[in-house]
Amino acid sequence: MKLLQNKVAVITGGSRGIGKGIVEVFAKQGAHVAFTYNSSSEAAQALASELSALGTTVRAYKSNAASFEQSQELVDQVLADFGSIDILINNAGITKDNLLMRISEDDFDQVIEVNLKSVFNMTKAVQRTMLKQRHGSIINMSSIVGVQGNAGQTNYAASKAGIIGFSKSVALELGSRNIRCNVIAPGFIETEMTAKLDEETVKSWRDGIPLKRGGTPQDIANTCVYLGSDLSSYMTGQVLHIDGGMYT
Repeated sequence: MKLLQNKVAVITGGSRGIGKGIVEVFAKQGAHVAFTYNSSSEAAQALASELSALGTTVRAYKSNAASFEQSQELVDQVLADFGSIDILINNAGITKDNLLMRISEDDFDQVIEVNLKSVFNMTKAVQRTMLKQRHGSIINMSSIVGVQGNAGQTNYAASKAGIIGFSKSVALELGSRNIRCNVIAPGFIETEMTAKLDEETVKSWRDGIPLKRGGTPQDIANTCVYLGSDLSSYMTGQVLHIDGGMYT
């Protein structure tokens, strides 16, 4: 029996990087998946078509999670297409790094809107459905930076720290209805984005990790499977550090 057999999952930012890894693993674990993208429609639709061959329904939706209106429209469309939503993974995010003295107000606001407000938008949009169902698992993607900070990432750190506080509050509000809300705080995960870094920078990151390697999108996806499945039915309000031991 697959761990997510016939569960319906909504995953934001699912066309590349960590999000794509989650979409792939969820489909292999038997989930029906609705994932969002902002650009590269061709790649997103190709991914949906490829994974649908596994015997589950996988659909890609162009939607901006930073928009309250689009988030509600997305949830309404997913409900019309799938009939329910069992799992929400708020993964959409961006970076606009700079030192505080150089960062613009616009760069700060954009990161907060995409990374943090999107979590509010999507969680509020699925809340009514999960309350009616009396079950649901909400998984929010934070970061090691949201826990310990990082020079040059004040906007990113603020957004990811905010996700933790938001999630703990949601866990307290919705727990009585059997709706769980947990957080994943990834460390250095090797994706298309990190592939652009020079090898010396990547090596310095790896050398500082107790497990001496960067994580993979599948490492994060496997944790999402656990949190989305019934294996974690008594876990809520927690922050899981998937970082090879960077934060101890």
